[in-house]
Amino acid sequence: MAEGCIYIYTGDGRGKSPAAIGRAVQAAVEGRQVVIIQFLKGKGLEDSDFLRRMEPEIKLFRFEKSDSNFAELPEEKKQEEIQNIRNGIGFAKKVLTTGECNLLILDEVLGLVEKDIITVDTLKTLLECRGDTDVILTGITLNDEICVLADEVSKIETVKFKVWD
Repeated sequence: MAEGCIYIYTGDGRGKSPAAIGRAVQAAVEGRQVVIIQFLKGKGLEDSDFLRRMEPEIKLFRFEKSDSNFAELPEEKKQEEIQNIRNGIGFAKKVLTTGECNLLILDEVLGLVEKDIITVDTLKTLLECRGDTDVILTGITLNDEICVLADEVSKIETVKFKVWD
């Protein structure tokens, strides 16, 4: 059995999550099953009628209860959400160990490492369960320990162009 690939979309530019969702659509067109788990995005895409119409090929999950962005929450709410997020990581592990999908997208999971919600070792352990499932990780900040795990890293940057007079 071939091992699934790990893809990372990182950088300060806009478009990491849309790039991952594009890969999800591409996989669904090919008849593959996709699970997307979103972290740190507040309400995110959870209420998207469009993505709901993509089920059962593309399933979207979010374990955080607050509609607000994680960074904007008071400390007490952050602690509650950290437990919810860790439940999401547990669910991701279950998805990988059962082979429930062909592509798992962990949207903003790199931010969980950056904010010390999960450790690099937790992420490594999770990825070791992937079997032949491909995994996409997204997030702004990428550290070297995670970078070396990837088969492919795409850096998305914002480039500003000056209009010439």
